[in-house]
Amino acid sequence: MSRCEKLLELARRNPAGLRFTELCLLAECHGWTFEHQRGSHVKLTMPGHDPLTYQAGKNGSAKRYQVVQLLKAIQNMRSEEEE
Repeated sequence: MSRCEKLLELARRNPAGLRFTELCLLAECHGWTFEHQRGSHVKLTMPGHDPLTYQAGKNGSAKRYQVVQLLKAIQNMRSEEEE
């Protein structure tokens, strides 16, 4: 199992348990690329998809709602590929 697959499984099992750096890595594993950082906000983009903007939570953790947002975007992307 690759690192990206492990991160995806971890995010699915416990969205509140992901680190901010892991969230960004998971997005990059699925095709989003770093566009810029303004203050504490990181913006990731992918052609044909909405941009993602993330901000680290307390102690470097990812915010749960942002992990869920990414999981939905990955699911939508995969369903579009299957069609």
